[in-house]
Amino acid sequence: MKRVVITGLGAITPVGCDVESFWDSLKNGKSGIDLIKSFDTTDYRAKLAGEVRDFDPTLYMEKGEVRRTDRFVQFALASAAQAVADSGIEGNIDSERFGVYFGSGIGGFETFVTEHNNLINRGPTRVSPHFIPKMISNMAAGNIAIRFSAKGPCMSVSTACATGTTAIGEAYRAIKGGYADAIIAGGVEASISPLAVAGFINCMALTENTDPKTACVPFDKRRSGFVMGEGAGALIVEEYEHAKARGAKIYAEVVGYGSTCDAFHVTAPDGEARSSARAISDCFKEAGADVDAEKIYVNAHGTSTPLNDKTETQALKNVFGADAYKLNISSTKSMTGHLLGAAGAIEGIAAILALRNDLVPPTIGYEEKDEECDLNYTPNTAKKTQIDLAMSVSLGFGGHNACIGFKKIGE
Repeated sequence: MKRVVITGLGAITPVGCDVESFWDSLKNGKSGIDLIKSFDTTDYRAKLAGEVRDFDPTLYMEKGEVRRTDRFVQFALASAAQAVADSGIEGNIDSERFGVYFGSGIGGFETFVTEHNNLINRGPTRVSPHFIPKMISNMAAGNIAIRFSAKGPCMSVSTACATGTTAIGEAYRAIKGGYADAIIAGGVEASISPLAVAGFINCMALTENTDPKTACVPFDKRRSGFVMGEGAGALIVEEYEHAKARGAKIYAEVVGYGSTCDAFHVTAPDGEARSSARAISDCFKEAGADVDAEKIYVNAHGTSTPLNDKTETQALKNVFGADAYKLNISSTKSMTGHLLGAAGAIEGIAAILALRNDLVPPTIGYEEKDEECDLNYTPNTAKKTQIDLAMSVSLGFGGHNACIGFKKIGE
């Protein structure tokens, strides 16, 4: 089996529209959660989100292409363009060995609503001819492949909030098995819209706390639901010898991946955390299971919902036993909000940068301990410590569980 490494990163997030500003925000505990600006929330019980600010798609696309694409595709292309540039892979790979594994939990939600309104208010002839290619969720992967002439395997992954992690993990397996030399992997979401927010409110998922400082408090006893976010994360996942031969910068080696399903409920996690624990355990075992717990960083799914946080805590205890208390854990959602299908991608990037810098980003806003969430969540301040293994956990609606593991590159 081949070794697999990460050679490029790209990020569009509520705390920065490039990797450098994203990481600077995380390590300094800077939040991107605020009152929703993109629409009037007067009649909405939830009023906060992690919106992407100051994003200019024309930095990455021609104006005509902007008009023909949904915001989620624009985010995806921007993050992929950053990752490709960072890696230097363009022009240095056989296009038939270059793939794309990129997903979205929802796809072109804004376009769907806009064109539905056109149909109702103006009639069927006024629905845009671009409606379908703007809306369908595979268009993030498709447009990225077109842009970078990636003619290898192309997959649009959708495992709800585990999408980004699943995309990275499946890309890792494809390269490990010899099916591609490099894959642009990641996830994207752009669904902060009136209909989507109303839907999440009415399924009791979002917090109704209107204070940006205390609304998203993962693992804190005061948590009351998640805060929606938006953005995209892209990673260049590459075969080690291929990367080495072209002199690529290597951020980390991908060393483990676990993927399971609770097969329990469409939204609620299995409280016994059996399958989520198995995803984490499978990743840890593949990574070698020889790392001291105090040298492990876990970027937790940590949504700030009552059920997720205690279930995820239980999953870590199921895997690590008493050593779970030695883990360095944090939820960067406390700063970004929950980016849904993009969450695992940007949190995978956060885990890689934590590993690379031996720095655990904090869980901000943490004040009140919950007896059911009693592990070390790195409250409020980043922690400098040796990290030998970084793991990112994602848990999605439908019971989807995924965990990806990274180590510093060794010979």
